[in-house]
Amino acid sequence: MPYINCRVMEGVLSEDQKAEIAESITETIVSVVGEPVRGLTWVVIDDMSSGQLTIGGRPVTTEGVKEILAGVPAGA
Repeated sequence: MPYINCRVMEGVLSEDQKAEIAESITETIVSVVGEPVRGLTWVVIDDMSSGQLTIGGRPVTTEGVKEILAGVPAGA
């Protein structure tokens, strides 16, 4: 059934944050499809190596993402 692959920059999210994201994604799928899909829903969170992703031709790094997130209020 559902297989959701979420890619994040390495060293930005804690294991607890990744688990919370996976749980939230699963809850969203269940809320739309129904409870029987819960045990069939795969959520994979992959860490991408710093600098391996580019946006607008510029590499995105762990440090850059952390700088951006530092300006975001908690819980936003």
